[in-house]
Amino acid sequence: MADVAYLSSLLTAHPDFPKKGIVFLDIFPLLRNPVAFETLVTHFMHHLTSHTIPNSPTKKIDVVVGLDARGFLLGPIIALRLGAAFVPVRKRGKLPGQCVSATYEKEYGSDTFEMQEDAIMPGQSVIIIDDLIATGGSAKAAGELIAQRGCKTLEYLFIIELVFLKGHEKLDGPVYSIIQSND
Repeated sequence: MADVAYLSSLLTAHPDFPKKGIVFLDIFPLLRNPVAFETLVTHFMHHLTSHTIPNSPTKKIDVVVGLDARGFLLGPIIALRLGAAFVPVRKRGKLPGQCVSATYEKEYGSDTFEMQEDAIMPGQSVIIIDDLIATGGSAKAAGELIAQRGCKTLEYLFIIELVFLKGHEKLDGPVYSIIQSND
């Protein structure tokens, strides 16, 4: 738990960003500090190798899906360490080729996520990673994309979970978050 306290101590809060009434927890101080960044990646890897993989039907992870945009910062590193593929899920219109899509609701409207149709093959074991879960809408849409490709999400991983918003209740798989915030 010392690593969780250490990582939490480095987060910075920005009141009224991106709009009034929201307190934005900034993960970028973790990325600017090489020791903190390694601590973050090592924490996720320990969780995956000691909990997720042993409980997986295939005993491996084939694909790490990172959500636009902060999931792109962690996903490739985790995928590389696991010997897995990295697949980005992006906002509509940002990926070439045939894509599958899923629409989700945000606090201030709706948006659509896309994934290249051939990025994940049916039956592969998949995890989804992003920096934060709030209402769960974007993560749920990513899970729907995985399901469209004939796969089940083994687990959703987040640095921060805003527990009071209950976003985890919308997801079709277990959630692991390093830091839980109740306000």
